[in-house]
Amino acid sequence: MTQLQTDISTPTLTFEEYLYYQGKPDVICELYRGKLLEMPIPPGLHTRICHFLTAQFQRYFVTHDLPLVTTGLTGVRTEDNTSRIPDVVICSAELWDRVCTRKCAGVLDFEEKPVMVVEVTSDNWREDYILKRAEYAMVNIPEYWIIDPNKSKIQVCFNSNNDNGYEDLEFLPGQDIHSVQFPDLILPVNRVFSPPLVTDLIREEQAERTQLEQRVQEERQRVQEERQRAEEERQRADRLAQRLREMGIDPDAV
Repeated sequence: MTQLQTDISTPTLTFEEYLYYQGKPDVICELYRGKLLEMPIPPGLHTRICHFLTAQFQRYFVTHDLPLVTTGLTGVRTEDNTSRIPDVVICSAELWDRVCTRKCAGVLDFEEKPVMVVEVTSDNWREDYILKRAEYAMVNIPEYWIIDPNKSKIQVCFNSNNDNGYEDLEFLPGQDIHSVQFPDLILPVNRVFSPPLVTDLIREEQAERTQLEQRVQEERQRVQEERQRAEEERQRADRLAQRLREMGIDPDAV
């Protein structure tokens, strides 16, 4: 997440007040122990990484028929008066539907635990590595990814259901990221840090689908041609057998 700034002009808010807080237009704020933290517009690469990850997660969930959704700009309550806004949030479709029916801010409360959260670091990298890591572990979020473009590394934190907090795995350029919860979800680190546009991903999928459909059509045509040749051979054999019978020769005895 990009660097956060405390808005000292606003009073201390409770979590319930934060849910209905109306601040500056087009300004998004986290709540940290009652204080609003204004979130500036992130760098372009930051946004591009988030879009890429969202697309990859969604593709994986659809392919594996998992009832999960991937979203951004969704709050996660981590303390009584603290609500973080991870860059990417993964939760159940049922939970997301419930959040969407509310008139207040879209925030997951204590009992509404996401499956995974992702933070892309920027100037406030210490918060992602220390504060937010401790908070996400404290509320038992099963998996937390820290994407660090500045240090060219990705940290996958997992297994928060113990007294020692998260364990973690580190992935560097040239390696593939392996999710702990989704072992078949494998992403090259290089591709995450130099992600294609989502529109390019869609074009790639369309091209792959077109190639697959073409191969299927070619295979169908090959099978049809083989069947046709087999039928022609059978008809020729029938004609030959008929001629032999007309000549008084039993074709089965030949």
